[in-house]
Amino acid sequence: MKVYESTEVRNVALVGHGHSGKTSLAAGMLFTAGATNRLTRVDEGNTITDFDDEEINRKLTISTSLAAVEWKKKKLNVFDTPGFNLFMYDTKISMAAADAALVVVDGVSGVEVMTEKVWEYAEQYALPRAFMINKLDRERSDFGRALANIQEVFGRFCVPIYLPIGKERDFTGVVDVISMKAWTYTPDGDGQGKEIPIPASMADEAKAAHDALIEMIAEGKDELMEKFFENGTLPVEDIMGGLHDAVKDDKIFPVMCGSALRNIGTDLVMEFLQEFCPNPTEHPALKAMVGDHEEFKAITDKDHVTAYVFKTVADPFSGRLSFFKVCTGVLKNDINLVDMRSKSQERLAHISVPMGKTLQPVNELHAGDIGVVAKLKDVLTADTLCEKGDSIEYPKVQIPEPSIAYAIAAKSRNDEDRMGNSVAKILEEDQGLRFYRDTQTKDFLLAGSGGQHIEVIVSRLKKRYNVEVELRQPKIPYRETIRGFADVHGRHKKQTGGHGQFGDCRIKMEPLERGAGFEYVNNIFGGAVPRQFIPAIEKGILEAAARGYLAGFPVVDFRVTLYDGSYHDVDSSEMAFKIAGRKAFKLAMEQAKPTLLEPLMKVEVAAPVEFAGDLMSDMNGRRGRISGMDTKGGTQIIRAVVPMSEMLTYQNDLTSMTQGRASFSMEFSHYDYVPALNADKIVAAYKASATGEVEEDE
Repeated sequence: MKVYESTEVRNVALVGHGHSGKTSLAAGMLFTAGATNRLTRVDEGNTITDFDDEEINRKLTISTSLAAVEWKKKKLNVFDTPGFNLFMYDTKISMAAADAALVVVDGVSGVEVMTEKVWEYAEQYALPRAFMINKLDRERSDFGRALANIQEVFGRFCVPIYLPIGKERDFTGVVDVISMKAWTYTPDGDGQGKEIPIPASMADEAKAAHDALIEMIAEGKDELMEKFFENGTLPVEDIMGGLHDAVKDDKIFPVMCGSALRNIGTDLVMEFLQEFCPNPTEHPALKAMVGDHEEFKAITDKDHVTAYVFKTVADPFSGRLSFFKVCTGVLKNDINLVDMRSKSQERLAHISVPMGKTLQPVNELHAGDIGVVAKLKDVLTADTLCEKGDSIEYPKVQIPEPSIAYAIAAKSRNDEDRMGNSVAKILEEDQGLRFYRDTQTKDFLLAGSGGQHIEVIVSRLKKRYNVEVELRQPKIPYRETIRGFADVHGRHKKQTGGHGQFGDCRIKMEPLERGAGFEYVNNIFGGAVPRQFIPAIEKGILEAAARGYLAGFPVVDFRVTLYDGSYHDVDSSEMAFKIAGRKAFKLAMEQAKPTLLEPLMKVEVAAPVEFAGDLMSDMNGRRGRISGMDTKGGTQIIRAVVPMSEMLTYQNDLTSMTQGRASFSMEFSHYDYVPALNADKIVAAYKASATGEVEEDE
């Protein structure tokens, strides 16, 4: 592929709610620009940007893919991002490398939950934004209704620059209100519009939109406002320049229209991105740690080379692929750079630009451009690469912690041997996953953003690495504690043919506040228990506490005070006192009102306002306590504290209740008492599955 200067590059993220048509728009761009010889479709499974087996089977984007589109001597690096809440963390990570966001809105559904979420991400990164109202060929689609919805949620600065000709099945063209020209298209054609006169029925509407746009542009600059008041309009060059600056400064958010599936209006979308979206050098300077202090680095060729790795793919054939944005300098083939995290030196051989799953070689990349390179040894997502001797590091993107975990186990010994390495490779490319072992339940847990996310990973393990695993709901890490006081006498006495065993102790047990753990107090005076045996009593108590009393869960948040005991000169030993400690603990638990503790989770749900009542009722049914509510546009934010045991199936239930239009996040809050009825069920289940093993030496 040709080498492009920084000013000739546009990095645009296609973002929006799931099924709004982002992948179809990317396909239309590629076909219209001549990069593909046919108009590919999601339903046919042949699009350039949705190439993963899971994406093809599920007909949705799971991870961001990129395609470089050459259009009229400019290069558009198009980011096709996920639109479903389970995979939005990947969208957020990828948007860090973009310079503008094109928000795709369904012409039937209008603004949806994820539309507002990606808008927030774009605001965080200070990305200029524009809208494309898509699917205007569908039944019940309505440009006017969708536009009003956009303006209601995002403000009056969302201004139409294109208007549709016709509605639903009769949608055949677009009026450009900047140039006051009209274009008609052949549905499913090459995407190149044919200029026609503006339909007479639309003349007044087009003129009103043209005047409203000029007035909005003039608002942003005093000199343009003066010209507008003098002449009542603005010349085309001032409209073009003023709109470019207004888009760059987030003062205007243009609204376009089209049908990506039928390839109507695609060329005008690319014209807009080329003319009015900022090039990388116009992007605000990037915050970076330079040595031990913070600086802002302008995106320019005239600096040492730095690059930010925003995506990693574990390709079974090419090895690890690292996608990067050149932040400063000109990155040439075979350059040696240092990874600031691992401090390893890496040779970037055979740099390429991405076109879906295929890579197109290139000799060099200028500041702001996007590239990909294979087989970097120690480079991971969010790493910064810079020249030897430099110390520059760009900030990492903060994403939410996984909201749900499943226990994972290999199906066979052969799978078990390969599972660890295979999961490690997938973890490299998926920043939303965690893999760890629960020290209490001994389960290996795979944590992600939802059930569908984990299912995708399990499928990839099988297809890519031939590793089969089983999933099951994780065990809830309950704890046990006490609510009362106990004073007991623990004695272990055993006589055999030779030396016997003798250990004797008196302890008091009392509860501590939540999270205090265990406290051991030695109040022995006068040598009632020799000093060397005192730790053995503590060890016996801790061993018994780890095994639990009610249902086999660890006992926590209690204090034991050792205040008396006795010993035998010959028969006493560490083992005897350890067993005495265990017996004392069990006797104390009988008196101290033992009870169960369960983990409570902080849950935040974002859903359309109309579902708020049902969601709050559902939370109450899950023993949740509502802690707060906020409304943002048409989205209701509900915060609650809910027992973990009630949240294991919440993802599927939430999807069912809201038709997939809601998202939630969850993190651990604290432990609290299990209600008596629930505790009785847990204890009964434990006793039913107990093996009846008897502790040794007792």
